[in-house]
Amino acid sequence: MNKLLLTACCAALFSSGGALAADPVAGKEKSKTCAACHGPDGNSQAPDFPKLAGQHEDYLVKTLNDYKSGARKNAIMAPQTASLSKRDIADLAAFYSQQKGLVVKY
Repeated sequence: MNKLLLTACCAALFSSGGALAADPVAGKEKSKTCAACHGPDGNSQAPDFPKLAGQHEDYLVKTLNDYKSGARKNAIMAPQTASLSKRDIADLAAFYSQQKGLVVKY
């Protein structure tokens, strides 16, 4: 019975792509360091720092992973992302993607 349960759990994990369930509440708590440049809700007032609020979650995850791996070069962001875990990145991306960002009307 335990082997069957273990097999079912593994199948569920692999079928979901091993994706982490992101927690935007935890992301808000983890964003305190980010707030210095990007603002408390991701709407930076400084033109030198991008607005993160309202960005697509998958874009934020990719960007943070790219800074962490060195695929995307930035002297400020590389050390900021160095100690982030996959969970931290998922949580931060979930938080910022749910914030109200810049609205552009066409």
